[in-house]
Amino acid sequence: MVLSRPCVSKPNGYWLKVLPAMAVVCVLSPLAHGAEPAADARGIEFFEKKIRPVLVEHCYECHSAKSKIVQGNLYLDSREGSRRGGDSGPAVVPAKGDESLILEALRHDSFEMPPKGKLPDAVIADFVKWIDLGAPDPREGAAPALKVVDIEAGRKFWSFQPPQRHSLPSVMNEAWTWTDIDRYVLAKLEEKSLRPAPDAERALLIRRLTFDLIGLPPTPEEIADFLADRSPLAVAKVVDRLLATPQFGERWGRHWLDVARYAESSGKERNVPYRMAWRYRDYVIDALNADMPYDQFIREQIAGDLLPADSTAERDRQLIATGFLAIGPQALTERVPEQFLLDVADEQLDATCRAFLASTAACARCHDHKFDPIPTTDYYGLIGIFRSTELLAGVQPLRREFSYARAAALGDEAQRLGPSRDLQTRIAKLERELDVCRNKVRDANKTKDPPQIELAKQAEAKTFAALTDLRSQAEGAEIRYAMAVRDVAQPVDYAVRIRGELDDLGPVVPRRFISVLTSERTRSVNRQHSGRLELAAWIASRDNPLTARVMVNRLWQHLFGTGLVESTDNFGLTGEKPSHPELLDYLSLRFMDEGWSIKRAIRTIVLSRVYQLSDQRDAAAYALDPGNRLLWRFGRRRLEAEAIRDAILFASGELDLRRPVNSETLKLPNLELGSTARLMAADDSLRCRGVYLPMLRNNVPGMLGLFDMADPSLVIGRREVTSVATQALYLMNSKFVMDQAKSLARRLLDEEPADVAARLELAYRRTLTRSPTAEEQRQVWEFVEQARANPSSKVAKSQVEIEAWANVCQALFGSAEFLYVH
Repeated sequence: MVLSRPCVSKPNGYWLKVLPAMAVVCVLSPLAHGAEPAADARGIEFFEKKIRPVLVEHCYECHSAKSKIVQGNLYLDSREGSRRGGDSGPAVVPAKGDESLILEALRHDSFEMPPKGKLPDAVIADFVKWIDLGAPDPREGAAPALKVVDIEAGRKFWSFQPPQRHSLPSVMNEAWTWTDIDRYVLAKLEEKSLRPAPDAERALLIRRLTFDLIGLPPTPEEIADFLADRSPLAVAKVVDRLLATPQFGERWGRHWLDVARYAESSGKERNVPYRMAWRYRDYVIDALNADMPYDQFIREQIAGDLLPADSTAERDRQLIATGFLAIGPQALTERVPEQFLLDVADEQLDATCRAFLASTAACARCHDHKFDPIPTTDYYGLIGIFRSTELLAGVQPLRREFSYARAAALGDEAQRLGPSRDLQTRIAKLERELDVCRNKVRDANKTKDPPQIELAKQAEAKTFAALTDLRSQAEGAEIRYAMAVRDVAQPVDYAVRIRGELDDLGPVVPRRFISVLTSERTRSVNRQHSGRLELAAWIASRDNPLTARVMVNRLWQHLFGTGLVESTDNFGLTGEKPSHPELLDYLSLRFMDEGWSIKRAIRTIVLSRVYQLSDQRDAAAYALDPGNRLLWRFGRRRLEAEAIRDAILFASGELDLRRPVNSETLKLPNLELGSTARLMAADDSLRCRGVYLPMLRNNVPGMLGLFDMADPSLVIGRREVTSVATQALYLMNSKFVMDQAKSLARRLLDEEPADVAARLELAYRRTLTRSPTAEEQRQVWEFVEQARANPSSKVAKSQVEIEAWANVCQALFGSAEFLYVH
């Protein structure tokens, strides 16, 4: 080795001391440099034999430059990509296994990769060893640039642009159209050289209208009146009559309750009853019956507690409306307070964005949204709003019961400061004492000392009895309580949680809305308050491109079975595009122009000729458009679970149209139910409408669940429709259906004791809303005659006739014609 001459002069003695040390370095350096390539070579060999094959087989499909969609912005097909990582952080950190997220994923700790199943422990151990070696990796080349959310580009997507006023399309068959809706639909059909189906028969039309608007069949008298009215306004008169009935709010309120994930218990592991949730249910029904403008409906549900009120009654109504934010599922077993509050805020954010905007913004909790132009900072800007909101739901983590002291007080100030408030204070005190007693019981059990255990249990029982007594006294005062929300005393902006981890903090994000949908003038939030008032105003604004479109699409979907946008709850990039975009814009603008009136929007749609078409099939049209997206005919669809149940009760004469004064859940113990609680044999004995049945998470009424009731823990704008054997078996064998068939049979015999033909006519009118055909008359007559001639030995002679007609009625209840709207 040749040493260069020092550039700085030093004393002679200095070099005498330094040169020996340098000589040692010179001697050792060849060994050092020779060892490193050998180690690298072994590491590279290990990578090639043990690591690369696993990456290629299990990871490259989703995490390489050749992937169709790169999951999580993570590229594992290059050294740079692996070490840079993706949305959640670096996948590989050389020599630092505890910081290498790939090991978490392989172990299925916080991530689960591969998603199809955990790899063998030996493979995971190989990855640990490789990273401990320094993660030697010979792969060269730069990884593709990380995807960056482009807000401006995102604003070009159709649903993020304001609805436009389009010129009405020209059509060749002008005479066919009745309304502007018809012109938009016919123009699309004519483009494809298709013709619409014939108009529906009038008897089918009144059945369709009555079920769609109030969820019940028409009476024989209503059918007769409609068939006799040949005036051009006959349909409009039926529509106006139905829109004015209280049953309209019950029918369409149930549609909204699906979206609002309405339920009367917390769900999840500790299923505590929500004893005041029914107030929100009744609020929704009343709002729809009163035709409350939809923009006001939005404001009250998000920020009703912050709106001005002219009376105590108005204040109470607006406070109850915020139950929308309080009735979601809650994990009451969560022991970390901030995690619980963050999870509640996340659920509120998700419900708000999906319900009103059909947006999956909550998917940006751990990283930027994978598809929509929503950065994670937007998510935490919204989370700050909900985290600055206090839940008054009557429940609390680690408690097993509902407490009125933790609900929202209704009524005027004098009421809230009167005896009821004192009672709730005493209840809250006893609840704290009961917690102490339970802790003492747990401690005593550890001692295994029977006398000590018995004393602790006696103290717990005494306290629980006193608490139960006070709660019974509170039952009379519960009318003054509701589930609601309010602003916290000190609103806060919230810091980004890296990868969604509670303690891994990123920058603090000022409270704000979704950037792709906002302008500078709509982003400001009053820092002294939560921001819910501004959020409600922003969502309910004409300037928001999604709000009117989403609601109009929901209305269309409930009337036609499928929305103009098929993905009802997703108007983002992964959702479906509208089949008739100009029609959607037309309806959205008209909806807002007419004061956000839901009733007027529904009336406009059902008076169109498109809505009044038959479901007659045309071979050519079906071949071109089997999904009926061009609306060449009316789409036959099955009734919802509640409508099937209510129609059976209505036909039998046992449906009670009165609204219950509260909820059946108040009869339940005020304790956690558990996921397998035996509840409500009363479901089949109740005669109220289905919308008023107890709606407990994990315990949906049996018949409703069987016929595809919406999951009350999720925002559901469109229910699944299944056809399974258990549904047919239920209609054949359930006590509820058999009892109602017998009730209808008695009713028929009472009303038509002698005239069998008239009795059969009435049976068909009450169930299928039409007259029986000659063939059906013959078949029923033969069946009844056979039943009379050969009665079952199990049936008393006096009951033979009733039993025969009950079988006829049950067959009608189970028919496809009864279960479907045509």
